[in-house]
Amino acid sequence: MIPVILALNAGSSSLKFVVYAADRDRRLAQGLVDRIGAEGSITLTDADGTALPVADGVAQDHAQALQLALDSLRAAFPDFRAVAVGHRVVHGGIAFTAPVRVDDTVLAQLESLSPFAPLHQPHNIAGIRAAIAAFPGVPQIACFDTAFHRTHPWVNDTFALPRSLYDEGVRRYGFHGLSYDYVSSELKRRAPTVAAGRVVVAHLGNGASMCAIQDGRSVASTMGFTALDGLPMGTRCGQLDPGVVLYLMEQKGLSPDAVQDILYRQSGLLGLSGGLSNDMRTLEASQAPEAQQAIDYFVFRIQRELGAMAAAMGGIDALVFCGGIGENSRQVRARVCERTEWMGIEIDHGRNSRNETLVSSEMSRVHVMVIATDEGIVIARAARGMLAAEQARQPARP
Repeated sequence: MIPVILALNAGSSSLKFVVYAADRDRRLAQGLVDRIGAEGSITLTDADGTALPVADGVAQDHAQALQLALDSLRAAFPDFRAVAVGHRVVHGGIAFTAPVRVDDTVLAQLESLSPFAPLHQPHNIAGIRAAIAAFPGVPQIACFDTAFHRTHPWVNDTFALPRSLYDEGVRRYGFHGLSYDYVSSELKRRAPTVAAGRVVVAHLGNGASMCAIQDGRSVASTMGFTALDGLPMGTRCGQLDPGVVLYLMEQKGLSPDAVQDILYRQSGLLGLSGGLSNDMRTLEASQAPEAQQAIDYFVFRIQRELGAMAAAMGGIDALVFCGGIGENSRQVRARVCERTEWMGIEIDHGRNSRNETLVSSEMSRVHVMVIATDEGIVIARAARGMLAAEQARQPARP
């Protein structure tokens, strides 16, 4: 039998899964069940990216999606045996500042946080429940996107609201923590001197945020109470005057559900482009003025938040791009850096066009880098560490 750790990332209509060796950072396979609730297609590849055969089946819910993934994995890896299943959970609230083994009490606490992340948390929980049913007795480890940011100083953790609300948990949490955790560890491995300084990481994708990291610790984030704040995203609005919400409800007569739908599903790049697309690749290829305006606003907000993140640290030593857009859009990276030369940032267009790791010029006072993020390995490491800790606590056999 081959002991493995399975890392799951359950979204509203998708289930990403990655299989790692149980004893080391070695990826064996990865896959995606997409369009859950509709036709439910699945893709599966090995560590080299070679497509593997997949099982036939339907995926009307997360339980069926996981079963489809497992049937495909077992066909490709007959000796597959999961010793732990790790889960990406978007919101850990105040209580969860580190990975935790899931039991009934933890699951109830995670469900109570669903109003904080209504588009993510319920689906994360559905993935956990599906894994519990599929792997009875196998440890289920929850890893939180908010945990990385619990080192924020108080001024970056609060809103100017009554203190009682802060005590209840209405505060700035920050998200994409698993991505920032990985990028920070990679930066420390590749450039330890840079990692010890003042770093801004821009996680740019369909979900987008930025994080100020000083000496490996998060000190500020563009995201706040929910994964809605900060940068514009694929379909999410980003920073918004709360008075707009009041206007939509009081003057336009919209219900809370209708407002939520606008802010989470109809805004961002999709809304700015007049409904053209939430995909940066489509927008970059389009000649429509609305597409270019959407990109303009996206770049402007990154530049504005970059200044804010640098101010939170009293300067900046490195800017790191990650995420689907950050890793692949040469145009976005170049445009962000063009108007930040006053900060000491100067991009090398040749390096940038070749997607090199270091894309800043020799004259740049700030290192500008591109590091492909890997949230799955952070989940697998957490699960492996928890298993090791539990084994260490067991009494030695006589």
